[in-house]
Amino acid sequence: MGFHIPKKVQMLGEDIQSTQLKYHNKRVLISKEFTFDSAHHLHCYEGKCKNLHGHTYRLQVVVSGRTDERGLAIDFSDLKRITKLHIIDRLDHRYLNEVLPLMNTTAENMVVWIYEQLHAALETEYPNAEIRLEEIRLWETPTSYAAITRSMMEEE
Repeated sequence: MGFHIPKKVQMLGEDIQSTQLKYHNKRVLISKEFTFDSAHHLHCYEGKCKNLHGHTYRLQVVVSGRTDERGLAIDFSDLKRITKLHIIDRLDHRYLNEVLPLMNTTAENMVVWIYEQLHAALETEYPNAEIRLEEIRLWETPTSYAAITRSMMEEE
């Protein structure tokens, strides 16, 4: 495979028409990852985590949607803005036991709370289930995470 320089940049209206931008009408997954640093401790736990300590959490937000006339389901920058406003800004460099609702601040509890917050925010910005929250993954360490999916949240 050789090195190739395009001779012409594709121009809308000349080389491609606006009606051709949408390639399909499938629901696709869109994901964005974030990191934030927080401190917490666990109650009723015999181990190192009963002491105050911190983590660099990694959060993955997975949503789904059908593409619009441009071929986009949701702009990555919109997903970033929503997650930053409703989650990251509330948890970054904070003491989780103080800022989360009364709960043991385990990754398992936190993913459900995060899901609830983002689900409500997405319903407000994208009514009629245009964009659906599909999964939240929260890594507490590089090798340990908790996750919750839409189907798990909808179970009784």
